[in-house]
Amino acid sequence: MINSIDLEFNKVFWKNSMASLVLQRWPFTKGETSRAVIVGLSDLSRKLTHKFRQNPLLRVGCMGFFDDRWSERLSEDKQHQPETLLGSIASAAEFVKTYNVQHIYIALPLSAQPRVMALLDELRDTTASIYFVPDIVSFDLIQANISTIDGIPIVAICESPFVGINSIIKRISDVVLSLFILLLIAPLMLLIAIGIKLSSPGPVLFKQRRYGLDGKEIVVYKFRSMTVMEDNEQVNQATRNDPRITRLGGFLRKTSLDELPQFINVLQGHMSVVGPRPHAISHNEMYRSLIKGYMIRHKVKPGITGWAQINGFRGETDVLEKMQARIDYDLDYLRNWSLFLDLLIIFKTISVVIRDKNAY
Repeated sequence: MINSIDLEFNKVFWKNSMASLVLQRWPFTKGETSRAVIVGLSDLSRKLTHKFRQNPLLRVGCMGFFDDRWSERLSEDKQHQPETLLGSIASAAEFVKTYNVQHIYIALPLSAQPRVMALLDELRDTTASIYFVPDIVSFDLIQANISTIDGIPIVAICESPFVGINSIIKRISDVVLSLFILLLIAPLMLLIAIGIKLSSPGPVLFKQRRYGLDGKEIVVYKFRSMTVMEDNEQVNQATRNDPRITRLGGFLRKTSLDELPQFINVLQGHMSVVGPRPHAISHNEMYRSLIKGYMIRHKVKPGITGWAQINGFRGETDVLEKMQARIDYDLDYLRNWSLFLDLLIIFKTISVVIRDKNAY
């Protein structure tokens, strides 16, 4: 049932609000505030009304909500202001006709399709503009965006940040940075190779199969830092005072100098300078069943350094919580990638390597 007191309060608020008074005096904002209602009371629709209040230039006044549930059942968050519930979803169309509502925002979950279709059918007899606000905020959104394919709307919920022009920017930055760094460190790499050869028997480089872009196998290069060359179904992570680590290898791992050959992987196109660190295939297979969204990190090329590493999650992940935190940072990197963020990670990596105590 429509609450006439709340409705009248809403009208008075929008008519006399400071935003409306300012807009009425600005010559380029002629026109009244549009009446709007939202079908579906949820955290998403609350955020939408907040945006309307924050931006008076939109000139949209939300009169209230329509939902089949009372507001106190929809959220236990005591910080929310009391909502104006105008009635059930079935009563929305009649309200729109009676009060000449110009905008209708449908913010119902995807599971409510039958109710949405019924409402749209009833709204055909109005002149209101109808907008669908997809309730996708509960998903783990990665680079979410809306596009069309030959006129068909497509909502990307999980997408790689490196599509279109971004993929070109990322590849050019990788090639330029890796070439520049390889030229600088070539003498150092030669000295390390000689040291490894003289200090312990075995090859200079350690090659290990890992997952790359889209979960495809790649071969990652490292300077050998152990007496073993593990690359099978069981790979044990290095631990503090691990007897497998050589004396020189301990120094290389502590300073991350053992990772330098991976700039060659970058030139090959198998890795990036910045991205989620690649894990041994056996570790991938174990953690993908334990951590939700683990494999999403493979939507981009693995990196020599990453967002997780500069935030303290470098080295051994002896408990599941540490790996979970590392994955959380990896996914955060995918959501917020920019060239500036890559450069920030590179510069911070230098200081992290110098003072980090987690690597061994």
